[in-house]
Amino acid sequence: MLRSAVMTDGVSLRVVQKVAEVSQEDWDSLVGNVSPFLKWDWLDSLEQSGCVNEKTGWLPHHIIVEKGGELIGACPMYLKLHSMGEFVFDYEWAEAAHHAGIQYYPKMLVGVPFTPVTGHRFLTAPNEDRGQLVRFMGQALAKIAADNKISSVHVNFCLADEREALEQVGFFPRTGIQFHWQNRNFNSFDDYLGSFRSDRRNKVKRERREVAERGIAIHAYEGTELTPHHVRTMFRLYKGHVDRHYYGRQYLTQEFFDELHRRFAAYLCLMLAERNGKIIAGTFNVRDDTAMYGRYWGCFEEHPFLHFNVCYYSAIEHSIRVGLTRFEAGAGGSFKQLRGLEPEHTTSLHYFVDGKFRRAVERFLNQEREMIRRKRDMLLDHSQLKREEQEP
Repeated sequence: MLRSAVMTDGVSLRVVQKVAEVSQEDWDSLVGNVSPFLKWDWLDSLEQSGCVNEKTGWLPHHIIVEKGGELIGACPMYLKLHSMGEFVFDYEWAEAAHHAGIQYYPKMLVGVPFTPVTGHRFLTAPNEDRGQLVRFMGQALAKIAADNKISSVHVNFCLADEREALEQVGFFPRTGIQFHWQNRNFNSFDDYLGSFRSDRRNKVKRERREVAERGIAIHAYEGTELTPHHVRTMFRLYKGHVDRHYYGRQYLTQEFFDELHRRFAAYLCLMLAERNGKIIAGTFNVRDDTAMYGRYWGCFEEHPFLHFNVCYYSAIEHSIRVGLTRFEAGAGGSFKQLRGLEPEHTTSLHYFVDGKFRRAVERFLNQEREMIRRKRDMLLDHSQLKREEQEP
């Protein structure tokens, strides 16, 4: 357990080792509608099902801020024993720290496990000064790290206002790239196809046609339409995909999927491909009222273009149908740009206790940000969308 007591001007900060130490009502009152991944049920399901613990290298140490006994701020934080499952890659930093005689692990990570989705990382009560409260939590994180001889603090996939507040207390920003689809007032999938250049539009049509000609139908199941069979089959698809890859690492359990079906179904959307009455592939997505977030994919049968149809085309078609404004397909994969997803910047913030190492990382990040900016410009120059459809 990290030593953590911090107090100033009647505001106290402490660390809890499970989200269940905070009432669901109090925690979710801070979350509101900002992100399904920060809701109490999502975080508690990860903990109760054994997905985050010492064995998996994710030890919950959530930050709680109170004033007069009332919860006014919080953030999901984990003591990390490795850098896997984060999607902001710092393996080179860990290696450099090792050569410098610095023990890099454990480190402190503010974020949502296994979830490269941008959103609030610091929750604040609506009647509080958000910037001041985020700075307070950032300063406390840095102090906790120093007091407990922890090498560093990392805040992954955060918002612009959080970046601004954390930079003021010594955190360095890092920029990345993800591919997102934006709904540009499309009323149908044909409208979406119309946003492509003609050669790419014809290729998308062919990829859709070839899957249909094989007798494969893809359906979206969400909310009350989901059955235990759907969810358990999706777990088998997820596990099979992880097991087939040497780099795969299974963090999620059957119990986690079951828990989400029981108490989180309103935010789940499974895209399932069926052939001859059997499910042969699927993706696990999370959605709210504005966006869909693609998370896990798997298949029992291999078919040309099946992956693209299930993961992207059907998810985009469903997003248009239900009026969502955005679809985020997860980390990596420049091939997503061929399907109409465009490069967007992501942001993480990093604090290092050792001064010499901190200055070395700062120099690296200054160079990397310029490289990432040029990379995004290059990707936009090779967009498959018509020029008038691209963001300025």
